[in-house]
Amino acid sequence: MIRRLLILLLLASISGCSGIKDKFSDLLGKNKDNLEPPAPLIDFQPSLNVIRIWSESTGDGTDEQYLKMSPVIVQQHIFVASIDGEITALDATNGNQIWSRKLKAEITSGLGYGENTILVGTGEGEVIALDPLSGKEQWRSRLSSEILSPPQKADDIVVVRTQDGKVFGLNGDDGKRLWIYDRTVPALSLRGTSPPVINGHLVIAGFDAGRLAGLDLESGKLLWEAAVANPRGRSELERMVDIDSPPQVVEGVIYVATFQGQLAAIHLESGRLLWSRDISSYAGFSADDKFIYITDDKSEISAVDRFSGTTVWKQEKLHARAATAPAVIGDYIVVGDLEGYLHWMRKSDGRFVQRVRLSKERIIAPPLAAGKILYAFCTDGELAAYTYR
Repeated sequence: MIRRLLILLLLASISGCSGIKDKFSDLLGKNKDNLEPPAPLIDFQPSLNVIRIWSESTGDGTDEQYLKMSPVIVQQHIFVASIDGEITALDATNGNQIWSRKLKAEITSGLGYGENTILVGTGEGEVIALDPLSGKEQWRSRLSSEILSPPQKADDIVVVRTQDGKVFGLNGDDGKRLWIYDRTVPALSLRGTSPPVINGHLVIAGFDAGRLAGLDLESGKLLWEAAVANPRGRSELERMVDIDSPPQVVEGVIYVATFQGQLAAIHLESGRLLWSRDISSYAGFSADDKFIYITDDKSEISAVDRFSGTTVWKQEKLHARAATAPAVIGDYIVVGDLEGYLHWMRKSDGRFVQRVRLSKERIIAPPLAAGKILYAFCTDGELAAYTYR
């Protein structure tokens, strides 16, 4: 029950009965003392020297809303957005500002990039395309509902997932609609949507009912569909099996995780299920050539063999700390937490090697790794770069 109360903080939209909304409001407003406290930070002997290269305040951040507004790294530039519409481009090596532009829009998605275009989604359902060199707006297109995940672009087609269960294909030059794929949205879902992933001719899209679809990039035609998890239980809350984190493709295999469902491996071209196991996750995961590193709904981190789904190790000492998805950097993985800490762990066994604090506010967006540099973004708009030795 404690875990479910925590999940209520992430709920995006509840269609239908207003009484359900009132019930959730009562739970959150009157019974906050019942929420499980985060695990205390443990003492350990640091064995890794982590160095902050630079840090910059980049605006209002996510304004305490539960939005995974991740920056995007393009060559030597890093781009970041804040909910008030400010887009900032920084030199990734030193944090110096290159340009900043204030859009007349409430930004609700992280930033996407493809084919020399920066892309962002808004709370009004607009997709906005920007020139990465100047920040000049190229076009904007109005879609059907709020956009909570980064748009993607390939082969001059922009692919966007909206909160109401639709996936759009847009002309990359002017934003005009090319195709649409639509699925029914459950009555209850987490606040967030899985960003579409483009791999060659294939668009991989995850949905709130635990389904993964493979769409043709050019036409939007459904090529295959896989049931990653099936809704079970009597209540709408128990039946939530959302896919909110991005699927990842490694060597022809798609890895995907659901809330209250499965971590699964899916064949890229056919959609055939290769293996699955019970792991509930909404924070997400990362992968390398051997393992999947996943944060579950208890905020515990596991390394899973990506060929068999077998757990290799589990780190339980971040329980209830709302850890982000792990970032893989060298021989380490890094997660952020609700108190602004970055926890560095060894990939081989999950042991802590260092802990640094970015801010006193929570980190929701997973850290980003580029070579030996780790970038972390906090909900208060603080962006920092770290390296290690």
